[in-house]
Amino acid sequence: MVEFYTVKRIDNSRLQRRRASGFLGSCGRQLAVAGVVVLVLLGYAWQRYECLDLSYRVQQLSQTHSRDLALNHELRVELATLRSPARIDLLARNQLGMTVPQPGQIIPSEALATGESADASAMVNPASFSNRVTH
Repeated sequence: MVEFYTVKRIDNSRLQRRRASGFLGSCGRQLAVAGVVVLVLLGYAWQRYECLDLSYRVQQLSQTHSRDLALNHELRVELATLRSPARIDLLARNQLGMTVPQPGQIIPSEALATGESADASAMVNPASFSNRVTH
């Protein structure tokens, strides 16, 4: 028995393979669904990040506010201390050498209103003013 092998050349270059009609449509739908899921996850992550960032900001502003309130309280106490009449009197007596005015050194405002006026020498030398008032 003799076997024969024949070679037959087949040209399939003109043939085109049929694609499944629903393949591109289903692939597109799957890509669209995946895109929507990714967008939703990105939106959730962004909102979570913003929420954390804002909570840190609120905490920082709260700390700043409490520090500012404490500083404000300290400054008010210092202002009340500096405005204290006893402190001002002590500084006037010790540092500036001021004393309580003598009765002859005070010009009543009624005397100025009625037209009586002291001359300039009485203002400079209170002792001469008291001598003129008593005479």
